[in-house]
Amino acid sequence: MQRFLFAVFLVVACATVAVADSYEDAISALEREDNALAARLFRPLAEQGDAKAQYNLGVLYRKGRGVPQDDVQARQWYEKAAVQGQVKAQYNLGTLYFNGEGVPKDYQQALRWFRLAADQGEAVAQTKIASMYDDGQGVPHDIVQAYKWYSLAATNGDKPAAELRDASAKQMTPAQIAEAQKLAREWKPKTPSASR
Repeated sequence: MQRFLFAVFLVVACATVAVADSYEDAISALEREDNALAARLFRPLAEQGDAKAQYNLGVLYRKGRGVPQDDVQARQWYEKAAVQGQVKAQYNLGTLYFNGEGVPKDYQQALRWFRLAADQGEAVAQTKIASMYDDGQGVPHDIVQAYKWYSLAATNGDKPAAELRDASAKQMTPAQIAEAQKLAREWKPKTPSASR
């Protein structure tokens, strides 16, 4: 019985190492700009449900690197990764919906995916939500919410967000600024989630 369990352990360990090696090989191919090889290496991992591989395959389809440019394929791979909580896939999927690339333009879906990424602290997603509130795209125009999201994005490293926040402040009353600052202070990141 112990030999059997040891044999099972070895098979699982070797399979895990092989998957890790395949992912690392795909990343190495990307770094060498051998995108066709990277796509071939990412595909089986993505088909097995690896969120990082799904995201990377989506990027390759989005940019047409190593595979034909195809926003529909990009959306499919981004969505598979996004529902697993992969933050960059959530942001990229939101961008496709926002721009209507590979899917019909849908600000509500864009906001949903941006929010999931923003809730994990993704600064560019926070800036995108802020601009949606600032411009009233898919949400009512709300300068307080825009300021809050710009502030969060600036805190998380998105440099343009600080300038956009400061520009918004010029249109706000002191009470609105105080409310937005309070909302930003109270905001807490959430764990990855994407329930459909």
